[in-house]
Amino acid sequence: MPTIPVDSDRRRWLAGGLLAAATWPIGALAAEPWPSRPVRFIVPFPPGGPVDTTARIASQRLSEIWKTPTVIDNRAGAGGTVGATVAAKEAPDGYGLFVGAIHHAVNPALMGKLPYDIEKDFAPVSFAAVFPVFVVANAAVPANTIAELIALAKKPGSQLSFGSSGNGGGTHLAGELFNMEAGTKLLHVPYKGSAPAMNDLLGGQVQLMFSDAPTALPHIRSGRIKVLAVASPQRSAMLPSVPTVAESGLPGYEAYSWAALFAPARTPQPVLDRINADFNTAFNDPAVRQRLLDAGAEADPGTQEAMRQRLHSEMGKWAKVIKTAGITVS
Repeated sequence: MPTIPVDSDRRRWLAGGLLAAATWPIGALAAEPWPSRPVRFIVPFPPGGPVDTTARIASQRLSEIWKTPTVIDNRAGAGGTVGATVAAKEAPDGYGLFVGAIHHAVNPALMGKLPYDIEKDFAPVSFAAVFPVFVVANAAVPANTIAELIALAKKPGSQLSFGSSGNGGGTHLAGELFNMEAGTKLLHVPYKGSAPAMNDLLGGQVQLMFSDAPTALPHIRSGRIKVLAVASPQRSAMLPSVPTVAESGLPGYEAYSWAALFAPARTPQPVLDRINADFNTAFNDPAVRQRLLDAGAEADPGTQEAMRQRLHSEMGKWAKVIKTAGITVS
C-alpha cells in the first residue's frame, strides 16, 4: 500500500493535537475533583457571635485539610432567615455551605411561612457544636438547686421572673420549656440581647436566666451570680462540677443551643460524604475542640443521618413549646 505523504505543517499539527490530548486537564474529561476552588460558609448572623466563631474555627481547619481557601459570608437578618434564604438558592455543588443554628429548627413554628423548606431544601452534613445553657440566679434568690427553685416558684404569691436575649430566642424557649416540664409560672422578661438581661439579673430586676456560657461564666466565676444547673443532657466540661437539670430535680429536661453544617439539597452524595468525613476529622482534633471550648462551645460532630433525625426532633420539640406558651414575634 502506498504511503500517503504528509507535509511538515500537517505533521506538526497532528503532533500538537496528540500532545494536547495527552495533557488535557482531567476536569475537562471527567467531573472536577472536589474541592477545586474556594468553599464559602454562609453564616446567618453577624461576626463575633457563637455561631460565627464556630464557623470560623471550622473553616480555618477545613482549609488546611482541603488545601484550598475558605470564605466566611455573613448574611445576618430576620432571625437567621436571610442567610438561610441565600443558602437555599446556592448551587448544589458543595462550594456554598450553610452554618445553621437552633433558629433554623425554631423559625418554621415561630415565623410561619418561610421562603424555603428546611427539610427539603437543605441536606444535613453534620452537627457542629453545642452551646450549653446554664440556669443561673441572682445571689439573693433563696434556692441553690433545681428542686429548691421549683419549690420556691410554686409557693403561693411567688413571682419569679427570668430574663432572655429576646422574644422567641433560645434562652426564652429554654425558660418556657422549664415552665412546661416543672409546672411553674416563671415570668418571661425579654431584652435586646444577653448583656442587658445579665445586667438586670445582677441588679436583681429579674431573678433568673437560662444563659449561654460566654454571658454567664465570668459572673459565675466571680461569685456575683449562682449557677443551679446546666440544661444540657450531660455535664459541661466548662463547669464539670455543676449538675444537669435532669440530675437535680427535673428528669428529661434538655435545652441548649447548637450550630450545624448544611449543604443545598441535591448536592452529590460523594461530596456530602467527603465534607462530613473531613468535618468530623476537624472537630475531633484536640486543638480545635479546645478552641471551641474557650469560645463557649462544645464540639459535637456526627453522621448525616444522626443530624437529620436530631433536626427533625428539635423542630417538633420547639414547635410544641412555641404553641403551648403562645410565643409570637412581630
